[in-house]
Amino acid sequence: MQFLRTVIILVALIVIAGFLGYQAELALPTGPPNLSSTDTPNTQPAPSGIGSYDVLGYGVDKTEADALLQTEEGRNLLSPDNGAVEITQDLLDLGRNAFYTETFGNEVLFTDIVGILDGPLNIPRLAKAVLALKGQPTNNLQVTLDEDITVGDRTFTAGTVINTGLDVPKGSLFPLGLVTHIDHAQPKVGISCALCHAAINEDTGLIAEGATNIDVNLGMLLAFASNTAALFRQTDVNPVDIPSGQHSYINGKGKAAVLPDVQQLEDEVDAAVLAWPPGNFVSNGDLKNNSAKVPSSYTHEAWPYAWSGVASIGWFHGLTTLNNAVFGLNADPTTTADAAESVLGIDKETYLGSMFQNASSSHYRLPEGVKPSEFVAEVDPTPNSPGINETIQMPEYPKGTLFMQNGLMASSPGLPVAAQLNGMSAWQNTLAPPPYESAVDRATLEQGAAIFDQANCASCHSGRYFTNHRVIPQREVGTQPARAPASKKFAEEFVSPDTYPPNVSVPLPPDPPVLAVPTNIFPEEDIELAYAQSDPKGGYKVTKLIGLYLHMPYLHDGGVAASATALEPGKDGYYTIANPDEIGMVGTLMRGIQPDPGASLRMLVDRKLRKPMVAANRANADLQRANVDGSGHEYWVDRRAGYRPEEQTALIEFLLSLDDDPAVLPSSITTAIAESHLR
Repeated sequence: MQFLRTVIILVALIVIAGFLGYQAELALPTGPPNLSSTDTPNTQPAPSGIGSYDVLGYGVDKTEADALLQTEEGRNLLSPDNGAVEITQDLLDLGRNAFYTETFGNEVLFTDIVGILDGPLNIPRLAKAVLALKGQPTNNLQVTLDEDITVGDRTFTAGTVINTGLDVPKGSLFPLGLVTHIDHAQPKVGISCALCHAAINEDTGLIAEGATNIDVNLGMLLAFASNTAALFRQTDVNPVDIPSGQHSYINGKGKAAVLPDVQQLEDEVDAAVLAWPPGNFVSNGDLKNNSAKVPSSYTHEAWPYAWSGVASIGWFHGLTTLNNAVFGLNADPTTTADAAESVLGIDKETYLGSMFQNASSSHYRLPEGVKPSEFVAEVDPTPNSPGINETIQMPEYPKGTLFMQNGLMASSPGLPVAAQLNGMSAWQNTLAPPPYESAVDRATLEQGAAIFDQANCASCHSGRYFTNHRVIPQREVGTQPARAPASKKFAEEFVSPDTYPPNVSVPLPPDPPVLAVPTNIFPEEDIELAYAQSDPKGGYKVTKLIGLYLHMPYLHDGGVAASATALEPGKDGYYTIANPDEIGMVGTLMRGIQPDPGASLRMLVDRKLRKPMVAANRANADLQRANVDGSGHEYWVDRRAGYRPEEQTALIEFLLSLDDDPAVLPSSITTAIAESHLR
């Protein structure tokens, strides 16, 4: 009955919107889920931090804060005027709400410009697929095509089942993270954090808040849009390399010119994003198809953030910078238009013209013979800030900084500076994976923990959360190299970072106060490595290992994977490949097969298994274009390293057991924890 009532409400809303016509704007019921529909009440949560403060990256715990608040000097230190953010329940609630519902206006990009609802994965087809669930949850909404569709360089025939990877909670009409509005009688869809960073547990139907949506098929969803070309900066397709078409415009030199051919640019970009495997996304706008696996949002003690560690300073030790990168940078290519010439070598007018010449909505479609920047300024839904999303200019704009990489911060009118971003940071830091139900006895886990120490894993994956918070040179870790130097060109334009105090309201008042953002909370040599300044190959951060059992495939490119039936033990106990068609990214998620965490970890630590897996990935043209192969991280626990089969298995079982309250910890970590308590 509840599900039927929801269907009736949805239909009624659409009918009302159509009746009211262009005066109507209705937000459909897509708020945060009830906690009872999530795994969160069952987890061992990370500390909530209520009563503590964050002072532009410096944490002050509750005990210390209570003492500081007794003096005027301490109160000044913890004042918002000094950049301090108090962690309160209201802040956590704001963060959770923003995580599920906040788009900062990116529905304009995805619906009106990119045209994500124009193609075969439109509202009617998605609605049909959701209704076919009859209220049951799914971690992969499947849509069956009813006609032949040609996208990019391939054709999908009628009857093809598209694995969207969209997660739909029980009784819901809306996938997680797709925020839907009825605006002027037209549906609009934006994207929130929950699309990629929350997942349905297939067995229980509960939502794992913060877990990676490992199979979300972002490339497919975007390729099926009508103007995927607007996202060219996140591919290897440079519009200046595309032959001219027929659309005239005024370029940056004030001269009449012709934009790249619409159809060829669209086809090229479609082909590039179709190469992204499920669970991967290209977030850096550096004209490289350097896809990387979507990370989890189990962020407590996981800094620096982003695969290369580029988010490391500012509020919540760089987490607010990472959250801003999603909305103030990645989800709005117009925010880097001013830097297009210096960073990408593309004239600003060509950059914007290539985005808008084939916009889905006629309102945003570039007319003939105009200067694109002037047209975009006229149609900009946020005329008081650069870009089309809700942002504010940082004091250094148009220059970027280590804090706000493009000089813009996502902030909504009516709230203080960074309120939603800091709220999400504080809330994400409370998240933890659901408890892992180990299938082995404690003795096996203890043996695995001992192997973890013996194999020297703790030299990097140290501390209570299994990271030493460092950036490792790509030359050393040896993993797929394309992603590591992706921010190099942007960093070459950086200036010293400033921000506004977190009690300043948006829109900004005239001459708002400005604070310097400390850069010394993270080692300078690691910052330079993260941005490929000291080493042109760059580096990758040491990831935290909590929740590995939820986050296969492995490595930053997601290339290390195997199905549950891909491996089998040989007569000598060592595992061999039994099904070579189900190894690597090419044999699992790209075929709609879920990777098995234990088998995938075995591929990670055994060189005899990894070598053919890397070869399988490299034989796939799409993965080569998306820079996914599963290579590197050659730290082995296998026969050649002197480990017995049962020792390898024990290590894998130990790694799988690392939830937020591990049953067993290695002695190296327990010793380090004890020593830290004695200091």
